[in-house]
Amino acid sequence: MDQTEPAALRVALAYHEAWTGKDMDTAMKYIAEDIVCDAPAGRIEGAAAYRAFLGPFAESLTGSAMIAAYGDEERALVMYDTASPRVASAPGAECVTVVDGRIAYSRFLFDRLPFARRP
Repeated sequence: MDQTEPAALRVALAYHEAWTGKDMDTAMKYIAEDIVCDAPAGRIEGAAAYRAFLGPFAESLTGSAMIAAYGDEERALVMYDTASPRVASAPGAECVTVVDGRIAYSRFLFDRLPFARRP
């Protein structure tokens, strides 16, 4: 990781690398205990609920490719594509707010259509 990258971007990239690598223990080190996440399925509050939301999906991944990542000292946006046994391409993005080195808020977006099209 490039130490010249802005702080929020460094955190977002390290977190992304961990969860897409199926290392939820490391990924959760970047998540604040009181995280709030707004996702397509609704609001998720707290680290335990967030892990329960993301963990099963992360475990199912067969691949992930970064499309773009931008950020500053407080906020970062990562856009990526994921693959799993269910769908070959499921694009997603997260805009995160980082406080004291941890993600305190995440706006999590992903294309649900590839999942809906599967039988």
